[in-house]
Amino acid sequence: MNTPSPASGAALLEAQGMGFAYGERVILRDIAFTLTAGELLGLLGPNGVGKSTLFRCILGLEKGYSGMVLLEGGNIRHKSPRLMAQTIAYVPQTHYPSFNYSVMDMVLMGTAAQGRDWASPNSRQKQNAQEALERLGIGDFGRRDFIRLSGGEQQLVLIARALAQQAKLLVMDEPTANLDYGNQIRVLLQVKALSRQGYSIIISTHNPEQAFLFADRVLALHNRSIAAAGPPSQVLTEELIKRLYNVAVRLRRDGPAGISCIPVLPPEGQP
Repeated sequence: MNTPSPASGAALLEAQGMGFAYGERVILRDIAFTLTAGELLGLLGPNGVGKSTLFRCILGLEKGYSGMVLLEGGNIRHKSPRLMAQTIAYVPQTHYPSFNYSVMDMVLMGTAAQGRDWASPNSRQKQNAQEALERLGIGDFGRRDFIRLSGGEQQLVLIARALAQQAKLLVMDEPTANLDYGNQIRVLLQVKALSRQGYSIIISTHNPEQAFLFADRVLALHNRSIAAAGPPSQVLTEELIKRLYNVAVRLRRDGPAGISCIPVLPPEGQP
């Protein structure tokens, strides 16, 4: 299975003046950012701020946006679904299949754009699927039932499916939202390792500490637009986090280990 080239500084994904509205209700306004090869971009913002809508626009699932989204320099409006699938892959936060697929079948679904329509997976697709599982340390999962796996194991399988797709860009919508603390860290360590191997990743999260620990840059959305963008240690301030989530916090620097985000609790007896 091919691995993306290391970071070269060129923009793999670029949004230019992008906006979106449902009728007269504006969801996103003047969104502009770039994502380079091998970069992990953390997307933060409160519920309902438009993170999932932004992802749907980037993936070409929403057509009514204004501005432009460029993928490898080409306007995605001019790309077919097959061409899109060769560059960009989506990892949802949860997946509940209608049937009890095996892990191998789940991962093989990511290789659909590599073969002929309605054809059975060929040997190359099967090899890509197995290599994707092995890359995430779950190479012996192929025969197991997907629905019988733990939440963390299921998330790794969904990431493996995206890797088997052989896309350079991974879009992850809160992949740790339903995982316990240990599985959150294990999944994010794998995601970070993938970015170091050359994959470009944009991942949404509600947890500022995850951004401090794993993101190269962050994009914070608030009030339908970009509130801040840049390295997390520079732009994720106490004031910005309070603005995003309406919760007072204190940031504590832990040396090389990173930054801790600690909520400031109100005095006892006050809401």
